[in-house]
Amino acid sequence: MRTPARPPLDGLKKRLERSRAERADQPRDGFLRETFVLPRPAARLKAKEWFERFPKQAYWTEIESWFERPGDVIEFTMRRLPAAD
Repeated sequence: MRTPARPPLDGLKKRLERSRAERADQPRDGFLRETFVLPRPAARLKAKEWFERFPKQAYWTEIESWFERPGDVIEFTMRRLPAAD
């Protein structure tokens, strides 16, 4: 009885390369990040919402960076751990 030929791995190689390229841009520190661009009052509410939903003591939630844009618009990045272990 003959052993079957190996299937071509081109599709798998392409998916691996694409996945690795996407992850290369992201830091490998385990934090989840989300960036927002909101008017100042909405930015305050969004940050407060994150701290209420993901408490700092459990998720290490923090405002990683923020910038004031023209028109009283705030761009900020929130970061947290994916789970409260």
